[in-house]
Amino acid sequence: MSLHRVKIILVEPAGPLNVGSVARVMKNMALQQLVLVNPQCDPLGAEARQMAVHGVDILETAQQVETLPEALTGCQRAIATTARVRTLPTPLEEPRALLPWLVEESVTSALIFGPEDRGLSNLELNYAQRFVCIPSSAEYPSLNLAQAVAVCCYELYTTSQQPTPVTSQITDHSAEAAPLEVLEGYYEHLEALLLNIGYLYPHTAAARMEKFRRLFNRATPTPEEVAMLRGILRQMEWAIKSQQC
Repeated sequence: MSLHRVKIILVEPAGPLNVGSVARVMKNMALQQLVLVNPQCDPLGAEARQMAVHGVDILETAQQVETLPEALTGCQRAIATTARVRTLPTPLEEPRALLPWLVEESVTSALIFGPEDRGLSNLELNYAQRFVCIPSSAEYPSLNLAQAVAVCCYELYTTSQQPTPVTSQITDHSAEAAPLEVLEGYYEHLEALLLNIGYLYPHTAAARMEKFRRLFNRATPTPEEVAMLRGILRQMEWAIKSQQC
């Protein structure tokens, strides 16, 4: 199983040494796609290059984007790394059990890491479908960014070397899942309509929409199914305008 369709996404990385170290371990583990979201350092500077060693080509071909949704363009599956206890009953899964979900032929996927000083925010976590947490000692559970990437890249590489990779518990993927940017467009459309009809209120919209995201992410709808759902929203908007005339 090839890893060439798996993106490693770093959100606002601040340390060039970390970025260089990530490039090196990606090279070690046969991962090719590094995406940097609004980097807070020079990913091509001397420090990053020094740590990358023979992984400099990973730095030089890394994609730089402004936002996490841009980084996820074209992806059908996304896992976020986190140690946060979320308000919703969304399980935190271990790397060995979960990461094989990203390694499947014809599926473009992403593994998202947060900034060194804060990790991923709740808003950033909303863009992922599942969540991984690396087990560590309660005495000092926080891992360095490059170390966390190394652990996950090792698990991805190990999975890719198996003749028949062991997949995690997933729903039926016989049909192609919609790209995440297609789902994101649906979430934005749904939120706007629900605010318009008074089902959502501005001060509670984010929390309620988080529940809708979890629901549809579990369902893994196809592009055709998302188009059908958006068609329902457009028909509802038409009906509302007709009644107002």
